[in-house]
Amino acid sequence: MDCRREFQQAGKMGNAKSHSSPKTRSRFLPEEQAEVDRLFDALTANKGGSASGTFSLEALKSHVKEDLPQAMVTRLYNGMWRVKATQKAHGNQGSQGNVSREQFTEFLSHLLKGSFEEKGHMVIQMLSATESTVKARDIQKFAEDLVASLVHVLIHWPELRGWTWKKSTVCPESMQAMAAQLLSEMKFQDGHKFLGPQSLDQVCDQAMIQDWVFHVPHVGMFLSVVVHRGLRLLSSSFDLSTLVPECHVDRGRPFESILDVLAVIYLNSHLEAEHRRVWRLLFSTQLHGQSFSQLCSRITHQGPCLLVLQDKDGCVFGGFASCSWEVKPQFQGDSKCFLFSVLPSMATYMHTGYNDHFMYLNQGQQTMPNGLGMGGQHHYFGLWVAADFGKGHSKAKPACTTYNSPQLSAQEEFQFDKMEVWGLGNLSETHLAKNKKSILDSNPEAQIMLEASGRTRHSEGLREIHDDGDD
Repeated sequence: MDCRREFQQAGKMGNAKSHSSPKTRSRFLPEEQAEVDRLFDALTANKGGSASGTFSLEALKSHVKEDLPQAMVTRLYNGMWRVKATQKAHGNQGSQGNVSREQFTEFLSHLLKGSFEEKGHMVIQMLSATESTVKARDIQKFAEDLVASLVHVLIHWPELRGWTWKKSTVCPESMQAMAAQLLSEMKFQDGHKFLGPQSLDQVCDQAMIQDWVFHVPHVGMFLSVVVHRGLRLLSSSFDLSTLVPECHVDRGRPFESILDVLAVIYLNSHLEAEHRRVWRLLFSTQLHGQSFSQLCSRITHQGPCLLVLQDKDGCVFGGFASCSWEVKPQFQGDSKCFLFSVLPSMATYMHTGYNDHFMYLNQGQQTMPNGLGMGGQHHYFGLWVAADFGKGHSKAKPACTTYNSPQLSAQEEFQFDKMEVWGLGNLSETHLAKNKKSILDSNPEAQIMLEASGRTRHSEGLREIHDDGDD
């Protein structure tokens, strides 16, 4: 309660500062301010600009062209033009004036470098086409436009960092899932959260919107991407490496993931900083076939990783393993592990403290279950992939004991033909040295089977299994 009061008081202070003298409004470094000024000069010189040193919506659209969706261009313009809306009403959109250098600089300064309350104030200016009361449906439409603009910018530049999605792979359902995820942390004045269609007519005040921007950092991050790339402003100094990780696939042909760019961004945001920059493809049914032995050989001793499945009904879900997988008949891992869903909805499910059944990977045992599991207990996992590859289960009645997750798949007992496992970050030399010993040395049964088959051990290190059909 005290934190919320302090935040609201800070918001009032931020609003007061937003009307200070022009000299104190910009937070840009001198070289950044010079670039902002150059962009403003280009806009005033563009078609629709004004000799009085202002520019119109038409001038902004003419400059941006195809770099941003028109709906977002209009929102940005409204935000710029309404910078002083709390002091003086400017009328409706049809009779609005042009944007001055002062308004342009202050809007960008607050949106890109301001405090959370100042960013929130700029978002308020962008929400609707009129000065009327803001409702939850206005914020929902803004969130949808923001997500669509982010996808547009990342594909248009391009900024996919080695991922090879087609434009059509970011389906409307995925964009709606991301927008809904952004809205899920929004709280109304009575304390309840956004609950979908039944909440759309709820009135949203300034403190509530600022609180939303504060608690959902992705709103500010997505706006920064849209402005930096869409307006071609300060683009050279803007780093996207922690938003979209670099994709490493050791194959000669392009690889299209189960995950689209929004799912990657969402999952990446839940990882620790050292795991966000690079994702290494360890296993994929698309490349390595539906083989549990291939899965085991490729994901063990590889450090933290994400496993992702798509069931026959189109649900996409999986789990984060915080430790290297090992084939053994005991539970492993730690409390950093979690389960997640990305379609039809985006959500993460963390450790509850009820038990330590984080990860399980076993093969070739007669008395213990053979397969890969996360959460719950034997024969009743939150997520289970059977050694008889291509089927699994997600049992939660009412929820998985380890992660408090619901049923992740469309059917409790599901079938799948698409699965991926991504290693996160670069394997350190220390980690490689630690795992230099062959996995066969720690699995005598596997060593005996190898020798019985007439195959020899080529080295003492962990050896890659080649895609020659060996299983």
